[in-house]
Amino acid sequence: MLDYATFRPLLFRLDPEVAHTVVEKSLAFTQYLPDLLNPLKVPSYTHDALRQEFFGCTFLNPVGLAAGLDKNASMIEAMAGLGFGFTEIGTVTPRPQSGNPKPRLFRHVAQKTLQNAMGFNNDGMEIVASRLSRGTPYSLPVGVNIGKNKLTPQENAIDDYTTLVARLHTFADYLVINISSPNTPNLRDLQNEAFIQALFAQAKKLTTKPILLKIAPDMSHADAIALCTFAVEAGADGIIATNTTIDHALVPNPYDVGGLSGAVLCEKSFALFDTVASALFGKTLLISVGGISSGAEAYRRIRAGASLVQLYSSLIFEGPMLVNRINQELVALLARDGFEHISQAIGIDREVR
Repeated sequence: MLDYATFRPLLFRLDPEVAHTVVEKSLAFTQYLPDLLNPLKVPSYTHDALRQEFFGCTFLNPVGLAAGLDKNASMIEAMAGLGFGFTEIGTVTPRPQSGNPKPRLFRHVAQKTLQNAMGFNNDGMEIVASRLSRGTPYSLPVGVNIGKNKLTPQENAIDDYTTLVARLHTFADYLVINISSPNTPNLRDLQNEAFIQALFAQAKKLTTKPILLKIAPDMSHADAIALCTFAVEAGADGIIATNTTIDHALVPNPYDVGGLSGAVLCEKSFALFDTVASALFGKTLLISVGGISSGAEAYRRIRAGASLVQLYSSLIFEGPMLVNRINQELVALLARDGFEHISQAIGIDREVR
């Protein structure tokens, strides 16, 4: 295994998007190499206390890769190799698109934060479907995050989502409706009850696979509860909170585009998740994402009601041993609190409030 502390300064000398491409190509190439020949292979850590069943799938641990890193389904088995319990690809759009003008990805190194304005750059659903079909079934659950094309008129947005559901559901263990990215113009305007009602009514006719809704951290807490409650009543099988934030004041010298992820999002993301969980814990599956970089933070989300957690930016700053470290810390925290299995800890803080 390469020493990330040595490797990271070299990686960070590269433009962030170039570095992303280097990592993507490296992982895509090495993921099928024998373990002894794979310089990126991480010793796996597993524990029965972390194993759960959702959506008819086995999640060996609750830590997943958030959408955004593996946009085109080229690194799925590599994520299993890094110790993730599940992975989420995308965001995928019906037609290929190049995304927003460059530069569009920035590091705030001191704050362990990324700022991205990528704009759903991806190969499009046909290429992604072909790539997914070659690897199915995978060794870990795979979510498919879907979004509308930038040039699709707002009034036709629902057609993009239903087209994606129809084409990709076969290859997904679950699907995620992304209407919360800040990088597609007016996309967040779709976070309304009328669109949610119409979308889930149509999507549920197309697949029996679970469909989750991902929300933005910049909503008011009252609006978040109302929207998520309505989504679950309309057929959503879970809520993912949250996407990136457009609160650029969280970092010094921000760029004027895109959303922030990573350490500075941690408290804002937790606060909104905690609010949503106060209303929906026990009624639907909840996944927490945003600023998670330790077992302690993952455990806080779990105790607040998250059955699963996701990360992305912290992997860039902390390196490939992060996932195993979080899972080891989770097992220790469960034992400390007298829990034999993670299911006993999920939502425990909701019960004592």
